[in-house]
Amino acid sequence: MMTNPTGRLTQGQFSFLPELTDAEITLQIEYGLGKGYAWSVEYTDDPHPRNTYWDMYGMPMFDLQDAAGVLQELTACRQAFPRHYIRLMAFNATRGVESVAMCFIVNRPPVEHGFMLERQEAQGRNLRYTTSGYGVSRPEGERY
Repeated sequence: MMTNPTGRLTQGQFSFLPELTDAEITLQIEYGLGKGYAWSVEYTDDPHPRNTYWDMYGMPMFDLQDAAGVLQELTACRQAFPRHYIRLMAFNATRGVESVAMCFIVNRPPVEHGFMLERQEAQGRNLRYTTSGYGVSRPEGERY
């Protein structure tokens, strides 16, 4: 049974939907700003499911009240890293800690290579599984 018929990376919100337009992204940013969330832009060329720490583009936008500022940072990141995964993250600081409230991918490379599941038989009939991306065999910056 195939659970991801699109073959695309599915991390964060809206993963199974078609790509969001900039107008739809603006609506999500405005929703988060209305809730008091702070936005940040992150990018990577190694989107392994356990790689939760992507590189941050610029600084987190804690005092920003306008969606145009977030879109400006997103546009600059897209120009700097057009073949990388880029995501927007919204942080909720109402309880005194920074916790992720929203996270979604807004840019993908033209070709997504996917992941391979390696099965290993260990001592005592134990099975171990390792997930590795097809793109990690290339040097950083040339994966996609």
